Amino acid sequence: MDPLTTAAASGIRARLEALDMLANNIANASAPGFKADRDYFGQYMAAEAADSPAGTNPVISPVVEHQWTDFAQGSLAPTGNSFDIALSGKGFFVANSPGGPLFTRDGSLKLSPQGVLQTLDGYPIQGQDGKPIVLDAGKPVEILLDGTVRQDGQDISQLAIVDFKNPAALAKRGNNYFGVDVSTSPPIPTNQAEVHQGSIEAANAQPAESAVRLVNVLRQFETLQKALNIGTDMNKRVLDDVARIPQ
Repeated sequence: MDPLTTAAASGIRARLEALDMLANNIANASAPGFKADRDYFGQYMAAEAADSPAGTNPVISPVVEHQWTDFAQGSLAPTGNSFDIALSGKGFFVANSPGGPLFTRDGSLKLSPQGVLQTLDGYPIQGQDGKPIVLDAGKPVEILLDGTVRQDGQDISQLAIVDFKNPAALAKRGNNYFGVDVSTSPPIPTNQAEVHQGSIEAANAQPAESAVRLVNVLRQFETLQKALNIGTDMNKRVLDDVARIPQ
């Protein structure tokens, strides 16, 4: 494959990956606690570059080296719902799923029929003692800045809020949950975050920014597609000329 076609094809593949990422950011722009994905590009020399003829330039291919999650703070949006809580600062709530602990910034909570404080997906929210938080559904709930949960002026429990030395180890598990291998990246209790009752954290993906980037990606894709067509046409002409029988 000639250098033009190789570079254009590699660029198209990288733009398709970026397009998927941006589409996901836009789709989750209204999801509480959602953290946007970003891409990191690298350039690599083609494997056949070592055999390139003297005086020619080796093929440099752009690729998406990896995607990373932007854990920047989202804005806090008041809801007036006492079971909506938002974190200001670094940290995650802990939800006990059937497959193990999950970590989230989405503080949209509810009470189960048994009075267990849980996520909207039904996963119990963990207290600092590692146990679910059980409340009286008939009494108002007060949640303090440090995560203390109170009813009738009595401390019932305290929300477990954890952080990680290397947040990059966290992997998205869907529905704004993150998972991690706790044997290699154990969660660490933190007091660096405040809990705000009656609010939720908005997604840190800005729809306007994502839309602008999406337009740029589409324009780049069109340009690369034209380059690929030019390369294909040039190769076809070369083959036609080589195959032509001299008269």
